[in-house]
Amino acid sequence: MDPELAILVGLPGSGKSSFYRERLQATHELVSKDLMPSVRDRGARQALLVDQALAAGRPVAVDNTNPRRADRAPLIAAARAHGARVVAYVLATPVKECLARNHGREGRARVPPVAIHTVAKRMESPSLAEGLDAIYYVRAEGGGFEVVPAA
Repeated sequence: MDPELAILVGLPGSGKSSFYRERLQATHELVSKDLMPSVRDRGARQALLVDQALAAGRPVAVDNTNPRRADRAPLIAAARAHGARVVAYVLATPVKECLARNHGREGRARVPPVAIHTVAKRMESPSLAEGLDAIYYVRAEGGGFEVVPAA
């Protein structure tokens, strides 16, 4: 498989990690700031891990909220530096559903509800003009995921 960067975009509790496990885990290395609780500069660590995977020609998925163009820009730049394809998977799960999913989580997996509202206010829809090669919208459907290309 050619190197590819998959950027997951969505609110906390939207299903990003479940989507990764079901659809991308077999093919893409995972980079997630959630897996770096004791790292001081998680942004720098994320950049390093993405760069290492792409430099080695391995597909990588970034499982964070990635709500703003500014959050996605360094990821897209890293992919371009390695000649990798860049795809965004947008989990446009409604806030109310994210809050309900989050409520069912335990321990560190649960975030304060205000975090979901804060990310929702900052969310900017991805566009091809950012340098993405493709954008897919993902909906949870009957225990699975429906993936639809952006129009």
